[in-house]
Amino acid sequence: PGQEEQVEEAEEETEETKAEGMHMVGDPMVMLCVGGALAFMLAWVESLVPSQVPAAGSQPSRSPSRPFMPNLVPPKIPDGERLDFDDIHRKRMEKDLNELQALIEAHFESRKKEEEELISLKDRIEQRRAERAEQQRIRSEREKERQARMAEERARKEEEEARKKAEEEARKKKAFSNMLHFGGYMQKSEKKGGKKQTEREKKKKILSERRKPLNIDHLSEDKLRDKAKELWQTIRDLEAEKFDLQEKFKRQKYEVSHQVLPGSKAARGKTMVGGRWK
Repeated sequence: PGQEEQVEEAEEETEETKAEGMHMVGDPMVMLCVGGALAFMLAWVESLVPSQVPAAGSQPSRSPSRPFMPNLVPPKIPDGERLDFDDIHRKRMEKDLNELQALIEAHFESRKKEEEELISLKDRIEQRRAERAEQQRIRSEREKERQARMAEERARKEEEEARKKAEEEARKKKAFSNMLHFGGYMQKSEKKGGKKQTEREKKKKILSERRKPLNIDHLSEDKLRDKAKELWQTIRDLEAEKFDLQEKFKRQKYEVSHQVLPGSKAARGKTMVGGRWK
């Protein structure tokens, strides 16, 4: 946008300079200079035409001040005709006046065209200024809208972050409260069921014994392969043991379910006392 404005300003300055130059063409001083040049031309034409006709038999006086003009061919004058220098001077003046009038008309015609071009140029300058003002207004409105959108988006993000922060704080407080309640519950459970807690500790102890640290940072490539094979074999053994235990559990569950059925042979003659068959 900054480069476009500089280009438009340079074009406007060029057009204004051109308009000022065209306005100077129709200036009165220029017309005065043209009129002075035409007057000087008329005076020079009059100086070339003699003011008097020389008398018959008189010797023409030689004027030492007249410049010598070579290669001048005098006009052919028919015999028996009288020269009318006044008529020649009048025709010459009429011709010069006609030429001067033609020059003046051409000048005014050219000036009229230049004035029309000047008016058109001024109209274009005004139109360009109006277009630039409209573009600047639209650009300003778009910038304001963009700033408003950015401010709205920023406010929305801040509000969202504040909401998430409040939710996180509430969740932490709730978790802390639950931990306090759970601690009290665990203390009560430990008091009530010490045997159960002991079984849990035994299980943790067994798992901690089985979970040995690897310590493989210092091993070479061959030892790492051996270690991987050992771990793989351990996993297979554990899976096999797990499968055996699951099968054993299923079998025991099946046997127990068949023993406690009312119609089974093992349960005949037994009664339910305290939740157990006796």
